[in-house]
Amino acid sequence: MGSVDDGATGGVPSRATVLEVLGFVVAINAIGASPALVFSPDSAWFRSLEKPAYYPPELAFPIVWTLLFSLMGLALWLVWRSSSSGRSLAIGIFTIQMALNVVWTPVFFGLEALGLAVAVIVLLWVGIVGTIVAFARVDRRAALMLAPYLLWVSFATVLSYELWRLNT
Repeated sequence: MGSVDDGATGGVPSRATVLEVLGFVVAINAIGASPALVFSPDSAWFRSLEKPAYYPPELAFPIVWTLLFSLMGLALWLVWRSSSSGRSLAIGIFTIQMALNVVWTPVFFGLEALGLAVAVIVLLWVGIVGTIVAFARVDRRAALMLAPYLLWVSFATVLSYELWRLNT
């Protein structure tokens, strides 16, 4: 694992480091949330779908995703700051899984393509596993920060499949 110079003096991160971390966190939140500006569950089509009993309350989604995107931003920053030789590969895999994350919303809510959305989220799940493996080779803390994301997307994969099954 490469070391990370966090710009800290006496254990306190520098202002530049804090701003850098915040930049990563805000950027990942903005990228991740951007599809929801156009496509949302607030449509007649989505409201008409039969949902499983374990479907979470709508308020859960923005809260959970904000937390997950924040952890992803911090994890990405840790990897970006590393001098490890696996850094570039890890960032590349992260970028691919992030693109899949962003694509899911327009596929599900825009195209209303439940089966295709299941395929996208399965690929996303594989991408997250790959990202965790690649991040672990660079910074184990970063990999651990993605564990809640993997758990949520695992649940979301089951939920997406069940929505498809109930409504086809």
